[in-house]
Amino acid sequence: MSELPYAHGGPPLSAVLRATPEDFLVDEDLGITPSGEGEHVFLTVRKRGTNSDWLAERIAAFAGVPARDVSFAGMKDRHAVTTQTYSVHLPGKEAPDWAQFPEPDVEILSHTRHHRKLRRGALNGNAFRITLREITGARDQAEACLQAIARRGVPNYFGEQRFGREGQNIQRALALFAGRRIPRKQHGMLISAARSQIFNAVLACRVQAGNWDRILNGECCCLAGSRSWFVADNAEQATHDVRAAKGDIHPSGPLWGSGALPSQAEAAALEEAVAQQNQKLAQGLARQRLDQDRRALRLVPEALQWEWTDARTLVVAFSLPAGSYATAVLREVAAWREMV
Repeated sequence: MSELPYAHGGPPLSAVLRATPEDFLVDEDLGITPSGEGEHVFLTVRKRGTNSDWLAERIAAFAGVPARDVSFAGMKDRHAVTTQTYSVHLPGKEAPDWAQFPEPDVEILSHTRHHRKLRRGALNGNAFRITLREITGARDQAEACLQAIARRGVPNYFGEQRFGREGQNIQRALALFAGRRIPRKQHGMLISAARSQIFNAVLACRVQAGNWDRILNGECCCLAGSRSWFVADNAEQATHDVRAAKGDIHPSGPLWGSGALPSQAEAAALEEAVAQQNQKLAQGLARQRLDQDRRALRLVPEALQWEWTDARTLVVAFSLPAGSYATAVLREVAAWREMV
């Protein structure tokens, strides 16, 4: 993400991130309360340095069910301490003794039943508490940057993990679109990477132009806290500007698909120009028969707080909606190297 433009002047700090997994804490907010009965056992777990998919396989093996019968709502960082919920399909079956689960870096905090399985993406969001260590740089500028983020938010970039090691998912997506045989189970990941690449390119253009948090003519506006969006009526531009300033609505960028863009006028012209620069990706996505969709260009962290625990250690805490990346917030404050 370091090559993408910054909204707040560039990071004033340098730091170490993830010196230990405990420096990156994530708590999932499902937004639902299990009913206490049903075919699915909901397990709330705390895991340290553990991959979400790997743990799903271990839970399935312990419960004696196929891997497809274990699901979770969202991927979590491996190099972290994360709390999340898994569902295990156990219709008419007695659950195992979860206290005997053998993995040393996994603690099962609670278990109860529910009538539906967890589906990918079905969560409100995540709360983060992140510690940056060995900090150098201008502390006063960092304070001003954090205050600006609290007021205006940050560009809602997709994070590096969406694109794979050294961005290889984009090249593999191009290979898929060119007709090369790719295992079917990888298609969804590569298509998502291609959509993310075009979205990030549109957002980067708008950050450079200084209008990433403003409503353009023909803008598709995302409602805050919702996946709904609407096309702005230019006759109500003043009203849209006020709502955007309050954070009620956000400008949006394309998740590319087939058919015409829903955006219009100035917004559509910018998006079409970026798609032309990424023509092979855009054409490949159009052939997948995906609907055009939208994603907010602006990300406003909720309950943003920070504390200097000593002269070289900064703790930052905030909550983000599902599908957002904590690194999109951190990158505006600090350039970091990871100890993993």
